[in-house]
Amino acid sequence: MGQRPMWINTRIGRKDESMTQGDVIILLRGALWTVLRLGAPLLLTSLGVGLIVAIFQAATQIHEQTLTFVPKVLSIAFLLLVLGSWMLTNISDYFRMICMQIIAL
Repeated sequence: MGQRPMWINTRIGRKDESMTQGDVIILLRGALWTVLRLGAPLLLTSLGVGLIVAIFQAATQIHEQTLTFVPKVLSIAFLLLVLGSWMLTNISDYFRMICMQIIAL
Protein backbone atom coordinates (compact mmCIF):
# COMPACT_ATOMS: atom_id res chain seq x y z
CA MET A 1 0.00 0.00 0.00
CA GLY A 2 1.18 3.49 -0.80
CA GLN A 3 1.31 6.47 1.45
CA ARG A 4 -2.07 8.00 2.23
CA PRO A 5 -2.77 11.44 0.77
CA MET A 6 -2.27 14.45 3.01
CA TRP A 7 -5.93 15.41 3.06
CA ILE A 8 -7.06 12.11 4.63
CA ASN A 9 -5.18 12.83 7.87
CA THR A 10 -6.18 16.50 8.03
CA ARG A 11 -8.56 17.49 10.82
CA ILE A 12 -11.21 19.86 9.54
CA GLY A 13 -13.29 22.08 11.75
CA ARG A 14 -13.07 22.55 15.46
CA LYS A 15 -15.50 21.92 18.30
CA ASP A 16 -15.87 25.61 19.11
CA GLU A 17 -16.26 27.04 15.60
CA SER A 18 -17.64 26.20 12.19
CA MET A 19 -15.61 25.31 9.13
CA THR A 20 -13.27 27.96 7.79
CA GLN A 21 -12.44 28.74 4.18
CA GLY A 22 -9.22 26.79 4.57
CA ASP A 23 -11.19 23.73 5.66
CA VAL A 24 -13.42 23.94 2.60
CA ILE A 25 -10.40 24.33 0.34
CA ILE A 26 -8.84 21.20 1.86
CA LEU A 27 -12.05 19.24 1.19
CA LEU A 28 -12.31 20.51 -2.39
CA ARG A 29 -8.64 19.79 -3.06
CA GLY A 30 -9.14 16.24 -1.79
CA ALA A 31 -12.23 15.80 -3.95
CA LEU A 32 -10.46 17.11 -7.04
CA TRP A 33 -7.43 14.92 -6.41
CA THR A 34 -9.67 11.86 -5.95
CA VAL A 35 -11.53 12.56 -9.20
CA LEU A 36 -8.27 12.99 -11.09
CA ARG A 37 -6.80 9.77 -9.72
CA LEU A 38 -9.94 7.80 -10.54
CA GLY A 39 -10.54 9.29 -13.99
CA ALA A 40 -6.99 9.45 -15.32
CA PRO A 41 -6.47 5.71 -16.00
CA LEU A 42 -9.75 5.50 -17.90
CA LEU A 43 -9.13 8.63 -19.93
CA LEU A 44 -5.53 7.75 -20.76
CA THR A 45 -6.52 4.24 -21.83
CA SER A 46 -9.27 5.59 -24.05
CA LEU A 47 -6.85 8.10 -25.54
CA GLY A 48 -4.22 5.43 -26.22
CA VAL A 49 -6.67 3.00 -27.81
CA GLY A 50 -8.16 5.80 -29.91
CA LEU A 51 -4.72 6.82 -31.12
CA ILE A 52 -3.79 3.24 -32.07
CA VAL A 53 -7.08 2.74 -33.91
CA ALA A 54 -6.68 6.09 -35.70
CA ILE A 55 -3.20 5.12 -36.90
CA PHE A 56 -4.58 1.77 -38.05
CA GLN A 57 -7.43 3.49 -39.90
CA ALA A 58 -5.06 5.94 -41.56
CA ALA A 59 -2.73 3.15 -42.66
CA THR A 60 -5.48 0.91 -44.06
CA GLN A 61 -7.88 3.67 -45.16
CA ILE A 62 -10.76 1.92 -43.39
CA HIS A 63 -12.99 4.59 -41.89
CA GLU A 64 -15.68 2.75 -39.99
CA GLN A 65 -17.22 4.40 -36.93
CA THR A 66 -17.70 1.17 -34.98
CA LEU A 67 -14.03 0.35 -35.45
CA THR A 68 -13.14 3.18 -33.06
CA PHE A 69 -16.01 2.60 -30.64
CA VAL A 70 -15.75 -1.13 -29.90
CA PRO A 71 -12.06 -1.28 -28.88
CA LYS A 72 -12.51 1.72 -26.58
CA VAL A 73 -15.53 0.20 -24.87
CA LEU A 74 -13.79 -3.15 -24.45
CA SER A 75 -10.62 -1.58 -23.06
CA ILE A 76 -12.55 0.60 -20.60
CA ALA A 77 -14.66 -2.39 -19.48
CA PHE A 78 -11.51 -4.44 -18.92
CA LEU A 79 -9.85 -1.60 -17.03
CA LEU A 80 -12.92 -1.20 -14.80
CA LEU A 81 -12.78 -4.91 -13.99
CA VAL A 82 -9.09 -4.69 -13.12
CA LEU A 83 -9.09 -1.36 -11.25
CA GLY A 84 -12.63 -1.42 -9.87
CA SER A 85 -11.69 -2.45 -6.33
CA TRP A 86 -8.90 0.15 -6.18
CA MET A 87 -11.32 2.85 -7.36
CA LEU A 88 -13.95 1.80 -4.83
CA THR A 89 -11.36 1.82 -2.03
CA ASN A 90 -10.24 5.35 -2.92
CA ILE A 91 -13.77 6.71 -3.07
CA SER A 92 -14.69 4.93 0.18
CA ASP A 93 -11.66 6.38 1.96
CA TYR A 94 -12.59 9.88 0.89
CA PHE A 95 -16.25 9.42 1.86
CA ARG A 96 -15.25 7.97 5.23
CA MET A 97 -12.94 10.95 5.85
CA ILE A 98 -15.77 13.38 5.07
CA CYS A 99 -18.15 11.50 7.38
CA MET A 100 -15.58 11.58 10.19
CA GLN A 101 -15.16 15.32 9.71
CA ILE A 102 -18.93 15.81 9.88
CA ILE A 103 -19.05 13.83 13.12
CA ALA A 104 -16.19 15.90 14.53
CA LEU A 105 -18.11 19.15 13.97
